[in-house]
Amino acid sequence: MAFATSGRTDGIARTSIMEEAGQKLKRVRERLNLRFRDVEEASGKIAATHKNDEFTVALSRLADIENKGTLPSVYRLYSLSAIYGLDLTEVLGWYGISVAELPTDSHSMEHPSTHPVSFQTVGDGQVQIPFSFDPGLDHTKTVFLSRMIQKWGKLPLMMLNRIDLKGLRYGMIGTEDWSMYPLIPPGSLVVIDDTRRRIVNSGWTTEFERPIYFLEHRNGYACGWCILRDKQLIFHPHP
Repeated sequence: MAFATSGRTDGIARTSIMEEAGQKLKRVRERLNLRFRDVEEASGKIAATHKNDEFTVALSRLADIENKGTLPSVYRLYSLSAIYGLDLTEVLGWYGISVAELPTDSHSMEHPSTHPVSFQTVGDGQVQIPFSFDPGLDHTKTVFLSRMIQKWGKLPLMMLNRIDLKGLRYGMIGTEDWSMYPLIPPGSLVVIDDTRRRIVNSGWTTEFERPIYFLEHRNGYACGWCILRDKQLIFHPHP
């Protein structure tokens, strides 16, 4: 019974999105003082240009799109966007498709082989990044970078738009800090998981699996391996 209710609700929600998108297209057409016949004729010219009748938006089809919430094909949606002077990406958003989510959703498929991707920076995806740092930041020393950030801002980098960068903690390895080289070269930016504070003395098989800690001491900060022995914290750099 729960499944039937859920499915019905989802169907109503999708229909509502289609109807709302159709009404938006209708309002744009009316604002431009275009008749159904005008749109059909203009789409016919687009179809002739591309030698593909799928671009044609017939009178009856346009009426169904606007008033019945009928989903237009990608060809007809392109024609309507072109005729109305609309951004196709925005119109897709009216139908519940956010192009900005494309790179993120691509991770639903795990590809076993290395391969190129060709996503472009489009849509309204934004990511928070630090815009300015404390002018007293010494790049030669390892620092707790989160304390040095003075201003955060946003950039439309949709590849990272689901990552709350501002909610994470960061450290910058000093340009003269070779403690964990070659695993962590000097000048590296590291992300700190401040929810894991307990020192573990075992549980790994290689140095790549061994936890690396970011520590604050009386003279500054250090990044490296640690061992807790007889209530004493021992810091281990990479050999």
